[in-house]
Amino acid sequence: MMTLEEMGARAKAAARELASAGRQRGKVLSAMAGAVEQAGEKILAANRLDLEQAKRDGMSAPLLDRLALSEERVRGMADGIRSVAAQPDPVGQVVSGFTRPNGLRIEKVRVPIGVIGMIYEARPNVTADAAALCLKAGNAVILRGGKEALRSNRAVAEAMRGAVASCGLNPDCIQLVEDTSHRSATEMMRMTGLIDVLIPRGGRNLIRAVVENSRVPVIQTGAGNCHVYVDDSADIRMAADIIYNAKTSRPSVCNAIETILVHKDIAERALPAIKARLDEKKVELRGCERTRAILGGCVVPATEDDWSREYLDYILAVRVVDSMDEALRHIARYSTGHSEAIVTGSYENARRFTEEVDAAAVYVNASTRFTDGGEFGLGAEIGISTQKLHARGPMGAFELTSYKFIVTGDGQIR
Repeated sequence: MMTLEEMGARAKAAARELASAGRQRGKVLSAMAGAVEQAGEKILAANRLDLEQAKRDGMSAPLLDRLALSEERVRGMADGIRSVAAQPDPVGQVVSGFTRPNGLRIEKVRVPIGVIGMIYEARPNVTADAAALCLKAGNAVILRGGKEALRSNRAVAEAMRGAVASCGLNPDCIQLVEDTSHRSATEMMRMTGLIDVLIPRGGRNLIRAVVENSRVPVIQTGAGNCHVYVDDSADIRMAADIIYNAKTSRPSVCNAIETILVHKDIAERALPAIKARLDEKKVELRGCERTRAILGGCVVPATEDDWSREYLDYILAVRVVDSMDEALRHIARYSTGHSEAIVTGSYENARRFTEEVDAAAVYVNASTRFTDGGEFGLGAEIGISTQKLHARGPMGAFELTSYKFIVTGDGQIR
């Protein structure tokens, strides 16, 4: 087995080749999509073994859903790669250009970052999405998934590497770290000079560990403590539908909501309707005293810890607030800056919410579940950045580039 240092050196060499591959990258991506589909049975067989082991290890149902693949999800992985292939090529795009008084022509041009390191948890689709997006942007990628998905990740990576090689490019532009110990993650965090940027994708503890310990520059992707605020002017049916979708359509993902805030003037009418929808999926509610006074003892008393929890499960915190000001203060204190939503019939309140809430994606009368690269038209995403530098929100191929200045003259000296 190669050492991580050897993998990094090979990735550097592959990245130099990719940077000048131009249109060939589109051909490679199409081949990768086909290879993933053709390897579908092998990928699913590997995934079944991962799932069996995860069940023996006591993994929760929502996390098992994250890990699980199906024929439909494998097709979705291939379609995601094709969507990335269909996106405009960011490499070489002239961001701006101008001529100085001395005649120098200066152009700001998008270029690949180089080698991207990915540390992520039990979602095999990330293997395909990350590889496709990195390749589209001319980057090599070193993938280090969680032990729960090792067999699945290996099968997906092998299919994609074979496709790259069949097109005449260096397959080391996609490499999978098979050592899933903490040691390998720590070593990746120290690979300055070999990895240009590290992107963690997973739960809050993983992200915090990488951000706090990495010597390699990090793009922080998001734990999602996401909220829906139900304003006093909200359409109650709309609010119930949005909350139901944002919590239950896939509770184990980072754009699912974890807390709802309901204005006191609408709470007695809205909360029973919202609960009726959530009861369809047996969602456990953890509420403040005013919530419990309206809905009764079926609501678990909320603790301070509940307001900051990313449950990733069929659990939802509920708080009745006196005003929009109180809702905004709550979000400012507990939000992770991922996705926040307001349900309102007031243009003024919608405007104020979008201006004052500091998050990567802010919604008016829509579910937070749309915070997704595919839904935003990016083809796929390598993660949802919750920081403000260098990218924010769903990161597609354009967010995986840097830029350089190309300066053309005719003999100018300073």
